[in-house]
Amino acid sequence: MRLRYTRLSERVRYYERYIPFAIAICMMPLGLALVGSAPILGVLIALLGLVGTLIGISDLFQTSHALMRNYPLSSRMRYLLEHFRPEIRQYFVEDDHAETPFSREQRAVVYRRAKGIEGVRPFGTLRNVYSDGYEWLNHSMATPHLDGQDFRIRIGGPDCRKPYDSSVVNISGMSYGALSPNAIEALNRAALAGGFAHTTGEGSISRYHRMGGDLVWQIGSGYFGCRDHDGGFSPDLFQKVAADDAVKMIEIKLSQGAKPGHGGILPGPKVTEAIAEARGVPVGVACVSPSSHSAFSTPRGLCDFIKLLRDLSGGKPVGIKLCVGHPWEWFAMAKAFHQTGTAPDFIVVDGGEGGTGAAPVEFADHKGAPLRDGLMLVHNTLVGLGIRDRIKLIASAKIITAFDICRISALGADGVNMARGFMFAIGCIQAQACHTGKCPTGITTQDRDRYRALVVPDKAQRAANFHRATMYALKEACESSGLTHPDEFTPHHLMIRTGPREVRSAASLYDWIQPGALLAGKVVHPAFAKYWDRAGIDDWKMLPAS
Repeated sequence: MRLRYTRLSERVRYYERYIPFAIAICMMPLGLALVGSAPILGVLIALLGLVGTLIGISDLFQTSHALMRNYPLSSRMRYLLEHFRPEIRQYFVEDDHAETPFSREQRAVVYRRAKGIEGVRPFGTLRNVYSDGYEWLNHSMATPHLDGQDFRIRIGGPDCRKPYDSSVVNISGMSYGALSPNAIEALNRAALAGGFAHTTGEGSISRYHRMGGDLVWQIGSGYFGCRDHDGGFSPDLFQKVAADDAVKMIEIKLSQGAKPGHGGILPGPKVTEAIAEARGVPVGVACVSPSSHSAFSTPRGLCDFIKLLRDLSGGKPVGIKLCVGHPWEWFAMAKAFHQTGTAPDFIVVDGGEGGTGAAPVEFADHKGAPLRDGLMLVHNTLVGLGIRDRIKLIASAKIITAFDICRISALGADGVNMARGFMFAIGCIQAQACHTGKCPTGITTQDRDRYRALVVPDKAQRAANFHRATMYALKEACESSGLTHPDEFTPHHLMIRTGPREVRSAASLYDWIQPGALLAGKVVHPAFAKYWDRAGIDDWKMLPAS
């Protein structure tokens, strides 16, 4: 009896998977039967049944998906829920502080500031202040009053004839092509209104960048905007573009967090006429950045290239952007800066967590040093060589709030670049569809029907509002800590909980090198002990152990 019952149960479970298909089939005669008494309802039911039946038949006879073949029609619900899973998780499931990749709280802060909405919070913090890793800034009993909030840093070393007084918060590099024309135009207009800089991204300067805002011209391994017919660097073209008064600084892109190789493939492989115009490439062909620069091949060569760009630009600040990888490669660059006497005016340190428009999961999750680790290594190296005072450090990776700026300033940064923060300000909803060309807000797409919905004047004002509100919050953070400028934050101001009953400052938690210590050979920091003597300025490779 039990065996017969088991077999019956198995047969029922076998046919359960066809129930939605069977219901769809039954809906057709049911709908036709209702046509006489309820015509509209009957026709609607019959049509739904017909559509469901056709889909079920298609599922039964297709050979691409075993799940759809075994579960005709009902398996479609799984794919539908899977399609909307990121949105369901983001809006209804995840915690407000879950940074995947940016938390709901971070996005809400940007949206409120961009729209000019008051952002105060009642009832205190929602964070567990006794959990490991919780951070805070010490405040002062002697607080100054600051009249302004336009914090500036002067970028330009001793060899720079046209230094630039930069805001401490600027727009990070996002190319036209990766972003839509309306998005680029809105960001540049915001830079003009707010008095801050707009980094072009390695796609060079497009017509949409020329709205009056200050520009940082980023040059990658593809040399877009200053390339010859063979894809190499063209000094003549560079000099012509760099002479533009809107170009305030030049940034050599060496590497980026989470991006394949050094240059990688730029988003949107088939370029339009406007993209081709900006990048100096043929219309309609694949637009690829080589994995490495052809204008130099050694750390010493990088120094020569920096000097060349500074001379060709008439003495404008020239810097580099990198995500720290092999320590000996960075040490080789730093040694070259010191030994040749030619150093960049600024270094943008990108974090591996910063990401890009699209990257393989292996790169997004496991390539490149995180921002704090990379920044502190760069800062310590320059301090140890005694050249930190001539090079400004700009941090770039998942920086949103004034606390983020203060924290990274305490760890060695002079200023910050933001990408996602300004994208949120002009309407990004973190749909994570940047690589598809189907951005729902029209920010990361070249689809005219999508990006024309992004109204430039309104979005430009919102981006300017966000910058202004962030700078005001930064002013209040400085005042409350007894400081007059963000560059006065030190590791002693940043406190980090390391256990339920233990708190340490960043000054005691991390290793900090004393000025000139590398020159004196008095460094016991493990990274320097392992790799410093194995870095040379005439090759990127690690030298044999002595």
